[in-house]
Amino acid sequence: MSKSVVLLAAATLVLLGSGATAQAGGTREPVANGRTVDGTYSERGPWEVTSQQGFGCCDSSGNKFDVWYPTDLGANGDRHPIITWGNGTWAHPFQYDYLLSHLASWGFVVIAADNTNTGTGQEMLEAVDFLRHEDSDPSSIFYQSLDTGNVGAMGHSQGAVGALNAAISSGGELKTAVPIELPGQYMCGLPKADAAMNVCTDPRALTTGSVLYVNGSNSPISQSIQPLPWDLIGAQSAEGYFGATPDSVPKVRATLNGPNHNDIQGQPGCPANDPGCVDGVQGFLGVLTAWNMDNLRGDAHAHSAFISGAGELFSLPAWSNQASNIIS
Repeated sequence: MSKSVVLLAAATLVLLGSGATAQAGGTREPVANGRTVDGTYSERGPWEVTSQQGFGCCDSSGNKFDVWYPTDLGANGDRHPIITWGNGTWAHPFQYDYLLSHLASWGFVVIAADNTNTGTGQEMLEAVDFLRHEDSDPSSIFYQSLDTGNVGAMGHSQGAVGALNAAISSGGELKTAVPIELPGQYMCGLPKADAAMNVCTDPRALTTGSVLYVNGSNSPISQSIQPLPWDLIGAQSAEGYFGATPDSVPKVRATLNGPNHNDIQGQPGCPANDPGCVDGVQGFLGVLTAWNMDNLRGDAHAHSAFISGAGELFSLPAWSNQASNIIS
């Protein structure tokens, strides 16, 4: 990779990963309504959603936790799996409100530290610890309503690094990780204004749980494929990260055609007052939700989409570069 490309990518990370320029166990029964997986989970789920900024305190850096959760927590004895979220560089949780609210509408409790540097994944694990304490506190709205045995991590850009690092360091407590727009490993060695951004991740160290690597085709720093094998140049793309992840771990990768690096923050349809939005978040919703329904709620209908070659993900025209080692 030339020096000019590296410098361009570094500048792009600062521009696109920042909040300054960004767009704004429950039931184990499968969804068997005859609809496609993507069609089912792209739509809003059956739960009304409540969200709250600064719900509780704090991660080890003093940042409060924001939450999204089903309004009628624990209805019919349901226990809600937990998703812990990691923001992109300089971004804040509520910039991802549409996505995180969508996940909560499918019965998940989502928590995110309002932390602009999330690459270590530490604050993501601290958020999980916070909710586990809430589940055991009779005075909490979350008391005995959480499925604390089914926890996943998701994150965007630097937060994608954090999601993978959280899964690696969790000792198997996280069932799955979903890194979205994961930057190439070369990015963690570039000079940055804040040393806290210089965090990398090694997919070879992931030995438990499962992982879904997702990127948009027009992200300049989260590439789909790479010119040389990962063992020669490191994991510089979704292809590289997928290849470096041990085959003992259930793993999938796919590229959504069209979106840029920050469309995961956008609203569907890209409103005119959101100039940084190209395609918006809509195209991501079905696959991301289905993956969590499979891995955290045991949904067989959702699981079927990710089976290598035969799964629905491989026939969706909006997606490309699909790969999976899940065979049944």
